[in-house]
Amino acid sequence: MRIELQGLALRHPAAARGAAPALGPLDLGIAPGEQVAVIGPSGAGKTSLLLGLACALRPATGGLRLDGTDPWSLPARSLRRLRGQGFLAPQVPPLPPRQRVVTAVLAGRLPRIGLWESLRSLVVPSAVPQAEAALARFDLADKIFARVDRLSGGERQRVGLARALVAQPRLLLVDEPLSALDPTRAEQAMQALTAAAREQGATLVCTLHQVPMALRHFTRVIGLQEGHLAFDLPAAEVTPERLRALYAQHLDELEEGGPPDAAATDRVPAAAPAVMQCR
Repeated sequence: MRIELQGLALRHPAAARGAAPALGPLDLGIAPGEQVAVIGPSGAGKTSLLLGLACALRPATGGLRLDGTDPWSLPARSLRRLRGQGFLAPQVPPLPPRQRVVTAVLAGRLPRIGLWESLRSLVVPSAVPQAEAALARFDLADKIFARVDRLSGGERQRVGLARALVAQPRLLLVDEPLSALDPTRAEQAMQALTAAAREQGATLVCTLHQVPMALRHFTRVIGLQEGHLAFDLPAAEVTPERLRALYAQHLDELEEGGPPDAAATDRVPAAAPAVMQCR
């Protein structure tokens, strides 16, 4: 999917009247099938950019075009159809704790299947091999029938990525996918994610806190700072000097530059109290 931003500015719905935009104005173009990493300090506008590309935030000013179409000029039904061609994977995937992993992963198919098949799949999952293949990319095939609340934080994050692959979107938007993973799992997950996007021909836009990972796995890196474009460069041209300037007020984030300690993220959580969940 081709992305074009023309003076795009985004403001969150809860922002005070007259508040500065969370992002932009921004001019940007991304070619179909391209893979782009977005880096920058906390509050730079990275998640806002993904929300805008997912058509979850209406532009305050400027324009967004997906494959040459302005999403916000479409009738409601056509807008829903266009949104269904993309998939936004948040940093913390919304996985109901009492749900089975297979059902959580296959939820990625919901925009592409009918109502009755969706309801039937809640009782008898209809594409188990597809879910298992996606989980296998993240070394989780053995967890396919486990309950979500029996998974560690890192395992839940990888289940969310498997769901993104099952969705087979034309536009894959991934927000901080490695925050709960140890270095080995993070490397595996990034390799699986970028390889699957290439195989599916999907455009991939991924925000990352781990700068070395962004430089290693993406040929194009976008730097955001205080809602504005600091640079848009081939990875080979993102020098230490540029990075220090990008993180000037947040050098601690640049120096950390990696996922948190696995001991804090890969423990299996204690059983949570029963909560009714709907999706």
